[in-house]
Amino acid sequence: MSLVIHAFPQSPRNFKVLAVANHLGLDYRYHQIDLLKGAQKSPEFMALNPNGRAPVIEDDGFVLWESNAILQYLATKKPQAGLMPMHEKGRADVTRWLFWDSCHWDPACIPFIFENILKALRGMGAPDAAKLGEAEPKFAQAAAILEAQLASQKFVCGDSLTLADFALAAPLNLTGEAKYPLGPYAAIKRWYGEVSSLPAWRRTSADHLAVAA
Repeated sequence: MSLVIHAFPQSPRNFKVLAVANHLGLDYRYHQIDLLKGAQKSPEFMALNPNGRAPVIEDDGFVLWESNAILQYLATKKPQAGLMPMHEKGRADVTRWLFWDSCHWDPACIPFIFENILKALRGMGAPDAAKLGEAEPKFAQAAAILEAQLASQKFVCGDSLTLADFALAAPLNLTGEAKYPLGPYAAIKRWYGEVSSLPAWRRTSADHLAVAA
């Protein structure tokens, strides 16, 4: 088994990589990197990713980090699955949303994850209401863009499931604990229901998230 996925599934950036690998039916070995215990800062892991962040994959000596780059690489292993379209405009559209995830959606979600989940896990005190208040307009701005995109189509890039759906839906696994202000966004909630009901998504949750709970 040449493909190794170093990940911490409770993190959305890590979960989406495992979910895509499972959706594609790839044969891989999972190696847990416990971010809460600082495993990402170990010398062994830093040799794989000098940024000290997970996920990372190894594939026959090739090491790749950055979660959305990993998604694109995994998709090339099963192009017939359609997670990355074959035609150039479709590929560019998916790539656009992967960049948007990294630059807008992920940063909009992170303050809620940090304040409402990570601070408690690390014994850092109560959520900072002021910080959450500052985060709400940025979340609303990003959520409105995603809501508009999903208002008239099943998935982010049209009627077919793509990498964009895996990337953008992953943070919503933490909706209850992170307390995202998702109330007004019916299309996002409908779409997340579609994605989270995928067999691979449910398998990834059952294999990793349920164990952690």
